[in-house]
Amino acid sequence: MRSLLLTALEGIPEVRAGDDLAAIIAEALAYNSIALADGDVLVLAQKIVSKSEGCAVSLVDVMPSARARELAIVTRKDPRLIELILGESKEVLRACEDVIVVEHRLGHVMANAGIDMSNVENGGETVLLLPLDPDASCVRLRATFGDTADIGIVINDSFGRAWRHGVAGVALGVAGLPGLIDMRGHSDRFGRALQATQIGFADELASAASLLMGQADEGSPVIHARGVPYARRNGSAKELLRSKKTDLFR
Repeated sequence: MRSLLLTALEGIPEVRAGDDLAAIIAEALAYNSIALADGDVLVLAQKIVSKSEGCAVSLVDVMPSARARELAIVTRKDPRLIELILGESKEVLRACEDVIVVEHRLGHVMANAGIDMSNVENGGETVLLLPLDPDASCVRLRATFGDTADIGIVINDSFGRAWRHGVAGVALGVAGLPGLIDMRGHSDRFGRALQATQIGFADELASAASLLMGQADEGSPVIHARGVPYARRNGSAKELLRSKKTDLFR
């Protein structure tokens, strides 16, 4: 019988700039009586990674440009926030009342360039940007546990989705496991070769972990996963990004 066990680690303190995430997680694993084993995966909320890497920005220090002020009128958002969004984006794709959708500098198509003020101290005037390089953050964190076990790391964030209400977990960073699994050429149960099936593996794992992380005051930013299916390999979140050339909706 196949099974996947997800455990929300208790005992994670409020993370601040400069904190050693590996040490915090190691202490939480011990507190929860979990010994890492080969094949385990740790899924981390984006916010604790951004906080530890010093990605908080005070809006007091932001001077909005003319473009930011124009978009602030359209979206009815703080022009200082819009300025940060523009700085984190390659392109503004949609802008209307209460909504701005961009292509983030990392390649993700998302609202507000992933900038958020929920669960951020002084949230009214301080916002949190995405990590500079989430894949690299995952690689570094995985390396710190290398002497203990061969594990995978996923950084998770909540995305809204086109044509569907609600947010779902998405992998921003990946290390030690595939981002995408290409099943094309594999046979189904009746011997028919699959023609188009690609599995957003890291996204599926991120979404499953989100059920325990929650979206409000749950305080569960690290999820331990055991029994994760599929063969392991080194991958990245970049595998999940559709190129503009193959994007039929832009």
